[in-house]
Amino acid sequence: MKSLLLLSILAALAVAALCYESHESMESYEISPFIDRRYANTFISPQQRWRAKIQERMRERSRPLQEYNREACDDVRLCEHYARVFGYNAAYNRYFRQPRGGK
Repeated sequence: MKSLLLLSILAALAVAALCYESHESMESYEISPFIDRRYANTFISPQQRWRAKIQERMRERSRPLQEYNREACDDVRLCEHYARVFGYNAAYNRYFRQPRGGK
């Protein structure tokens, strides 16, 4: 009987300790995940925005050749279908490259 009483007291203490809401657990409710539109751009400085624009322009200028080939192939329906089966390089070679012995 003593052990049952001791076990129930320990269980009650464990429940009280685990269910206690501290101040730290309430901090996540205080901060909203959304911010006001006026303050949305304050995270990135103007210098970082300028640098990001320059990097994006550089990426546009120096795209890989495979990306140009894929865009050319996307405009032609037969090439696009062939690319789904055999890959974009094979489709571009079939539809856009000149044959080695031709012309």
